[in-house]
Amino acid sequence: MTPAGLPATEERALALRAELSLPEKLRLLAGDGEIWPTLLRMTRAGGSPGAWTAGALPSRGVEGIRFCDGPRGVTLGTATCFPVPMARGATFDPGLEERVGEAMGREARAAGANLLGAPCVNVLRHPAWGRAQETYGEDPGHLGLMGSALTRGIQRHVMACVKHYALNSIESSRHEVDVRVSPDVLAEVYLPQFEAVVREGVAAVMSAYNSVNGEWCGQNHELLSAILKERWGFTGFVISDWLFGMRDGVKAISAGLDLEMPHRIFFAGLAGAVARGEVAMSRIDDAVLRILRQQFRFAAVYDSVGGEAYGPEVLACAEHRALAREVATKSIVLLRNEPVDGRPVLPLDVPALCRSAPSTLAVIGELAAVPNTGDRGSSNVKPPYVVTPLEGLRAALEPHGVRVVHDPGTDLASAVRTAAGADAVILVAGYTYLDEGEGMGATFPPPAFADLLPPVPAGISAEVEAALAAMTANQTAMGVGGDRASLSLHDADERLIAAVSAVNRRVTVVLMCGSAVLMERWRTSVPAILILWYPGMEGGHALADIVLGQAAPAGRLPFAIPVSENHLPPFNPRAGTVEYGPLHGQRLLDHLGVRAAYPYGFGLTYS
Repeated sequence: MTPAGLPATEERALALRAELSLPEKLRLLAGDGEIWPTLLRMTRAGGSPGAWTAGALPSRGVEGIRFCDGPRGVTLGTATCFPVPMARGATFDPGLEERVGEAMGREARAAGANLLGAPCVNVLRHPAWGRAQETYGEDPGHLGLMGSALTRGIQRHVMACVKHYALNSIESSRHEVDVRVSPDVLAEVYLPQFEAVVREGVAAVMSAYNSVNGEWCGQNHELLSAILKERWGFTGFVISDWLFGMRDGVKAISAGLDLEMPHRIFFAGLAGAVARGEVAMSRIDDAVLRILRQQFRFAAVYDSVGGEAYGPEVLACAEHRALAREVATKSIVLLRNEPVDGRPVLPLDVPALCRSAPSTLAVIGELAAVPNTGDRGSSNVKPPYVVTPLEGLRAALEPHGVRVVHDPGTDLASAVRTAAGADAVILVAGYTYLDEGEGMGATFPPPAFADLLPPVPAGISAEVEAALAAMTANQTAMGVGGDRASLSLHDADERLIAAVSAVNRRVTVVLMCGSAVLMERWRTSVPAILILWYPGMEGGHALADIVLGQAAPAGRLPFAIPVSENHLPPFNPRAGTVEYGPLHGQRLLDHLGVRAAYPYGFGLTYS
C-alpha cells in the first residue's frame, strides 16, 4: 500500500490518467483496427487472426486489452477443449470448476490474451435456447457458485469477463428482442448470479445484445450504472458484445459502458460529444480509470507468477488433458439403469463378456464416430484431437478381447442386424452445432445494422463485397446454430432406438446435447440412459470409464426435464417482445403440481 492508502496499482492508474490527453483516453475505450480490414483478415485466416486488441499505449506502458473467448477453453490456436459449461454444471463441484478456470487462464496467457470471455451465467429459462450449453443450469444460486469458481481460477492468470448481462436467453432474435421484467423478478431470478461473480472480483462484465424494459443492454443505465456500479460497487469495466452491442455511442458511454469491442464504431464521435457537452468528461475519466485499474492489477499478477509459466507447452498439456477427462467423467449423468436378467445393464460386465467368446459390443449412431464438442460459434475451441465415443470404447475394450463394431444407424435394417448379433449395445444420439448453438444468421451484417456501420473504404470495397457474399452463402448453406427447433430427438434417432431395443435387451442410449431432451416416446423402452453432453476432447475415454465401471456416475441434472413442453415457459425464438416471470424449470413444475420426467438434481450411480 502507498502512503495515501491506495493499492500501488490504483495509484499508478490515477497518476497515468492525469497525464493522458483526450485522444489517448478515447483510444483506451475501443478496440483497435477498423471493421472492414479486420473482416478481410478474418476471412483470409479462416477465423480470428489472434486475440482481439484494444487501447494499447506502448509509450505509456499500457499493453492494452487482448481478448479471447473461452467458456469451454481458449479459442486461440490449439488448446484444451473442456466439456461445455452445462456439463460442468452437472458436476455441482465448484472446486473442480476452479481448477478448470485456472487451466483456461494459463492457456489464455500462453496464447497471448489477457482477458478471457468466461464465465457465462445466464439463466437457462427454456431448454430450446441455442446457447444453453454455455451456461451452468437453471438455478441462479448454482450459477453464482460455479461462475465465481471459474472466475477465481481464471484470475490467477488473466482477467475474466462474465457475460451476457443480462436476461440473455433467446438466441435467434438476440439482436431484436426486448425482455420485459419486473424489478423483483430481475433482482431475485436473473441477477443474483451476476452479483455473486462481481463480488468475487471479476475484472469485466460483457453487456448483452438484447433490450431490457425498452433499452438495449449496452446502453441501459439501470443495468450498467444504477445496479452494477452503484448498488453492487463494481470496480471493473463494462465491455460491449461484439459489433452490435449498442446502437448509440453517447447513450452507451453515459449509461456506463466503458469499452466498445472489437472496433471503434459507435464511440467514434465521442471527442465531438465531449466538446459539445453531450458526454461528461468525468464519465470518460471513470471509464479510463476502470480499464487502467484492471490492466495494472493483472499485469502485477502476471509478474508475480512469472513469464516462464506461460510457454506454448502449456496449451493442451498433459495435465490439462487429464483434467478434461476428469471433468467429462464426473459430468456424465445416469438417468436410467434397469436390470436385465437380474443385473443392472451398467456397468457392462466385462469379465462376462470376455468369457463369452466371441463377444461383441455394438456401438450404433453417427455421433459415436464424429468429434462433437459443441457450438462452432464464438466459443469454438480447436483441440489437437478429440476422442469420440467409439474410439474411447475401442481403446478400453479391444485389449480385453471384446470386439467393438460400429454401425452409423443410417440404414435401419443394417443397424438392427448389428444390434441383434451383439452382447450389448451403446447407441449414441443427440445434437450437433447444426441443431443448437450461437445463431450466426443468414447475412452479415444483420439487416438492422446495415446502415449503422461505417462505409467500406473504396480501395477494398470489391474484396469486402466478395467476402460478405461468401460468408452469407456459407452460413445459409450450413444453417448453423440458433435456438433448437425441437426438444425431442430427431425422428430418425427415435426410430433407431425403437428398432434396436426391439432386438437387443441390453441397450444403453447415450445422449449428446446442451440441455434437456424430451424422451417420453422411448425412455421406458430401453434399460439404460446416460447424458454425455458435449464432453470435450477426452469425452470418449470418459464415457468408457463410466460404461465399464472404472468410475461411478456422479453427475446430476442442473435443470429439470419435463414430460411435456406444456410444462415449460412460453418460448418464441423470433419474439420481438417477451415477458419473463418468476417461474421456470423445477420451480414452475412444482407450481403447476406436475412431476418431472427427471427432476432438478437427479442422477443415479452404481451403488
